[in-house]
Amino acid sequence: MDRAVTISQVAALAGVSTGTASKALNGRGALRPETRLRVQQAAEQLGFVANAAARSLQTGRTYTVGMITTDSIGRFSIPLLIGAEDALGAGQMSIFLCDARDDPIREQYYLRTLLSRKVDGIIVTGRRTDARAPIGIGLPVPVVYAFISSTDPQDCSVVPDEADGARRAIRHLIAIGRRRIAHVTGPEHHHSASVRARAAEETLAGEGLRPATPTLYGEWSEAWGRQAAGILLSTGAEVDAVFCGSDQIARGLAEALTKAGRVIPRDVALVGFDNWDVMVDGCQPALTSVDMDLEGIGRSAAEMLLAAINGTPAHGRHARPGRLIPRASTAV
Repeated sequence: MDRAVTISQVAALAGVSTGTASKALNGRGALRPETRLRVQQAAEQLGFVANAAARSLQTGRTYTVGMITTDSIGRFSIPLLIGAEDALGAGQMSIFLCDARDDPIREQYYLRTLLSRKVDGIIVTGRRTDARAPIGIGLPVPVVYAFISSTDPQDCSVVPDEADGARRAIRHLIAIGRRRIAHVTGPEHHHSASVRARAAEETLAGEGLRPATPTLYGEWSEAWGRQAAGILLSTGAEVDAVFCGSDQIARGLAEALTKAGRVIPRDVALVGFDNWDVMVDGCQPALTSVDMDLEGIGRSAAEMLLAAINGTPAHGRHARPGRLIPRASTAV
């Protein structure tokens, strides 16, 4: 039976001391990039696998991070998780994913469980961007909020810049020559709906334009999109573009407008929000949409958590801009 490769063998191949090899593989110490790379290449060449228990004893860390989410279907948490794993994987860290299912008791149970497992830090996320109360006070490990934010300004929160996304949508529609732009979105009390609607109105005003109709608030659903299309058509308002607060709304709206004889984008151009592949590809024609870069938010949250674990926390709310992905629904 082959014996496991030791870190001393890795150090010998890389031409460094055992201590330097250890620092290079654990991401510690102020080493030159070429030295760190040489050690990593030697470890890969020899097939070296770090002993997790020894590593934990040496550093006082478990190299595990907890992620607590309320997003049961994974629409937002899975891309966030992928982004976080991209960032944490470089440091050979693992993530425990816990689904609290919007249950405060379950959430606190998972918090206690993660702390009992001595995780190095926790990422808290969910399916809405509303601010929430801190998951705990005086916790022994750093916590970063991703997609959602904490009501405590001292907490670190990484969120999408939804107002920026709405501005991009309106400016895109104006750039393709549309001037009679309506906005259809979710519930008026919902943080995302209000932020996106306000930014859309302000952007129009900045261009000397007024909304073609008052903002239509409803649900985050295709059914509401179909209903909203009926409302727009019944008012007789001259609408040549609609910015929708979600891709689901936009897909329903597109279906109803097409059935009513409107050609997209010739008669009415459409922009959605979320860039949800199931919706943008299923829409006819394919839907232009604002992408919040969820994986990027996950990466940033994990990087900030790593920094906090290493003693340099970043407090406050950090908004990340998204990008607009043009498709056939606004093709000139």
